[in-house]
Amino acid sequence: MSTDNNQDVIDSRDIIERIEELESEQTTLVKELNEGSLTEAQMQAFDKDEGEELDTLRSLAEEASYYVAGWESGETLIRETYFTEYCKEMLIDFGLIPVDIPDYIKINWDQTAENLRVDYTEVDYAGVTYYIR
Repeated sequence: MSTDNNQDVIDSRDIIERIEELESEQTTLVKELNEGSLTEAQMQAFDKDEGEELDTLRSLAEEASYYVAGWESGETLIRETYFTEYCKEMLIDFGLIPVDIPDYIKINWDQTAENLRVDYTEVDYAGVTYYIR
């Protein structure tokens, strides 16, 4: 499982799963290092890539779970640059806006998203803003 801050929408359970994968891998590597079947260089390679990812994901999870009680149960993180489109799709899915709205009717989706944004909290995922409810 892999997550990154290029995704438009992320489920918090995917982040939790990835943290668990990386922690398990880290535990295994530390054990192998202590047993002598792993070199210090191999451990440093993990720390440089996967370890950095683990730290980033832990930071995100800590920040988001502070604001959102249902983090472990699954919450949606919406990338800031996708938020307007997300709001449009959500309103159509909820039946609040007709799917077949005529072309001559124009909706200011940016303003609509801005109005809905008050129900969301910003969290940082490696320098990228995501919104979570």
